[in-house]
Amino acid sequence: MRTNVQFKNMAHGSKALLHPRVTWALLALLAFAALPGCTSIKETFGFDNKKAEVYLPAEQLIMKGMDEYNVGTYYLALDYFNEILDRYPFSPQAPLAELKAADSNYYMERYVEALALYKEFEDRHPTNEALPYVMYQKGMCSYKRIDRIDRDITGAEESIRAFEELLRAYPDSPYSEEARARIKAANEFLVNHEFFVVKFYLRTERYTEAETRLKYVLAMYPDSKIAPRAQELLDLVQAGTPPTSGLADWFTGLSMPSWTDFTGWIK
Repeated sequence: MRTNVQFKNMAHGSKALLHPRVTWALLALLAFAALPGCTSIKETFGFDNKKAEVYLPAEQLIMKGMDEYNVGTYYLALDYFNEILDRYPFSPQAPLAELKAADSNYYMERYVEALALYKEFEDRHPTNEALPYVMYQKGMCSYKRIDRIDRDITGAEESIRAFEELLRAYPDSPYSEEARARIKAANEFLVNHEFFVVKFYLRTERYTEAETRLKYVLAMYPDSKIAPRAQELLDLVQAGTPPTSGLADWFTGLSMPSWTDFTGWIK
């Protein structure tokens, strides 16, 4: 995996009245920046003024795009790739531009946009040799959106479905073993989420709902790491002696586990 390089936009603050001295200082700074031979404000404050040279043949556009992509300048790479798709959609370079446009969005953490582009690539090129990678990346776009256990679980559910789709289509691909490990990690996240809900029921003394949820956890995830704790808690609830103090101790360590905990080949 490549190191993810974030591209952050600069945000302007809200309007405010400035002290006269501050106003004169800003005017002086602007005047200084306008002098010949002086460093521009963008350079002084680290603003990137670099733009893609897009008026080029497709062959040069893809080369320049890959150069920017390989050094992590994904927003510039995306300009080159999009230019190919706009001006040369039927060129030999177009499929690679489609794929790398998706990758560029992914590495900029624009996972929703990346997922849409990976799906488009899959639909347009169903026999392309990169399809196992594309299907894996579809799963990763959802996997990267997994949040805390008390938040939305859609990312975990969608990543599991995407990785399972990959395993059905290409069970022996280079991405399959990692996909299996990430499925296990996502499943652990889901069971942790379900178990965490039990805490709410116990705290509000809704013991019938707590019992139902614990039974569901054990039925759906019997091999999960949380299963022994869930069984012990269920026994207490069914015996009419649910914990009333130290409740938080039952729900420690509930989070998204590392996928590397579920594979023996990467540490």
